[in-house]
Amino acid sequence: MMRRLAGGRRPFGQLTRVLSLAERVLKRALPTEIDPAEFARHSAFRWESRWGKGELLPIEHPALFDLDHLIGLDRGLERLDLNVRQLLAGLPFNDVLLYGERGTGKSSAVRGLLGRYGDQGLRVIEVDRHEVADLPRILDWVRVSPGQAYLIFCDDLTFSAGDPGFAELKAALQGGLTARPPRTAIIATSNRRHLVPESMRDNQGARVDESGELHLGEALEEKLALADRFGLVIGFYAFDQATYLKAINACLHRAGYPAMDESLRREALRFALERGSRSGRTARQFCDSAMGRIGLAKLS
Repeated sequence: MMRRLAGGRRPFGQLTRVLSLAERVLKRALPTEIDPAEFARHSAFRWESRWGKGELLPIEHPALFDLDHLIGLDRGLERLDLNVRQLLAGLPFNDVLLYGERGTGKSSAVRGLLGRYGDQGLRVIEVDRHEVADLPRILDWVRVSPGQAYLIFCDDLTFSAGDPGFAELKAALQGGLTARPPRTAIIATSNRRHLVPESMRDNQGARVDESGELHLGEALEEKLALADRFGLVIGFYAFDQATYLKAINACLHRAGYPAMDESLRREALRFALERGSRSGRTARQFCDSAMGRIGLAKLS
């Protein structure tokens, strides 16, 4: 007769439960394969790393933006738009770094590209800055669907000393042995021009040779080398007062409100002063506040 464990339980029943639990754990640990048809059905994806694995998740309702709503950035947006059209056409293109102060429209520009070109085959894959080290795996997933053009989007990117994503991004941009999938560009936004903090110690490594030529220290050279691998670098800057007010009037006009009168103008300037910022984000926040207040007054 089959021997029983203490308490009368059969050993095979316990083993079955252990195997079932192990199977569930393995399923969580192994990457989930994405159906290539998802790239045709969706225009935006998010890379998510869980349980030591990573997978591409479709974004059902991406937050799109109209590039024409960005004020005061005409020259930079023209260069960005041209580069994406080259990417879509299968022509040479550059990886892109958008840098500048907070709220100046860097992320909105990327969402605007998706809104403008998503129907033409552009796909955007959003990668959190803490998961940039997964870039090799992300690029492998892109290979399964070569029919679209891809922007690997790293928002608010910055690196600390020794960050593993630093080396992976450098290799993905230029210099790695693994070939990148065709029509795949990396686009990053950052508040820092060089993506990494620069310390006094870095600058202490610089020296001037006998001929008067400046040589940067190794640490600083390493940091500058990353930003240099982006072929297209576009700066986004804070508004002057005239551009800030122009952005507010444009926002009001799109919503069907009249242009600012003198009272609302003074309020808008005070709003920016209190926040210490004149930017597209500040202009939109003021418009939301003003339009909401006006709307409530009409309801009462």
